[in-house]
Amino acid sequence: MAGVLSGFTTIWALAAVGYVLARFRVLGEQAPQVLANLVFSVATPALLFTTLSRTSLDRIVTGASVAFVASTIVVAVLYTLVARLLWKRGARTVTIGALGASYVNAGNMGLAIAAYVLGDVSLVVPVLLFQVLLAAPFALAVLDLAGGEGRPSPRRLALLPARNPIMIGSAAGIAVAASGWTPPDLLLEPFELIGAAAVPAALLAFGMSLPGARPLRTGPDAPDRYLAVACKVVVQPVLAYLIGRFLLGLTPDQVFVAVVTAALPAAQNVFVFALRYRAAEGLARDVVALSTPLSALAMTAAAVLLT
Repeated sequence: MAGVLSGFTTIWALAAVGYVLARFRVLGEQAPQVLANLVFSVATPALLFTTLSRTSLDRIVTGASVAFVASTIVVAVLYTLVARLLWKRGARTVTIGALGASYVNAGNMGLAIAAYVLGDVSLVVPVLLFQVLLAAPFALAVLDLAGGEGRPSPRRLALLPARNPIMIGSAAGIAVAASGWTPPDLLLEPFELIGAAAVPAALLAFGMSLPGARPLRTGPDAPDRYLAVACKVVVQPVLAYLIGRFLLGLTPDQVFVAVVTAALPAAQNVFVFALRYRAAEGLARDVVALSTPLSALAMTAAAVLLT
């Protein structure tokens, strides 16, 4: 319980600093965009490279991770069907909304929750790997292709991974881990220093976007916002529970891990992606802002009911 509160306190403290910086225009009007580009292009790839290069690949697939992945896919598909087929939203808006509904804050909040609530940081590694190696590349490819003119050529499709810094950093980290080579500290230290800026910079950029924001406002994107938040906070953890307990027959401890990871709030990276591709920025910001406190309630309820 204390780990849940501690993780959310850290997130909102850094976001509050960003809010103050923006409110008094300390860094200028372009600061959120600059920080988002820094996080996307430099800091996050460095963080993922150092993290994945030290990951034991034999712990990627667990019962809890299978339940989490299944709940993520179902929620993303559900959101996409409603937003695309029923509401006729554009591809980029649907992609950002689907990310908000299913892409969890595993890198920041997830690590804190894994350490203080689940008792084992390695339990969140499969979540990170799934999101970094599959979910994010797929979503970023859609965002990239949706911004182009005409039908994408095979050459452009083939070059997508080489154009995405997050994919490059992830692939490099996995390659090092798979090789069995342990890079010397002298080599990894610059990546660690740069990567350490990823989470705080993303939170600062998020906080800088908050002045003037009204996440409960009415408007044309209100249905998208509330659907994404409901999927993230309620539907995804409930699905993880049902899949883990009744379809996979997991132990109570494994079910708890699946539910807690599925109940994590929408990641700040969703907002970073929205800023980077200039797509549904308000939707991403509002989903992150609303899901963060509501997820605290969801995880607290899971801790009370399942332990």
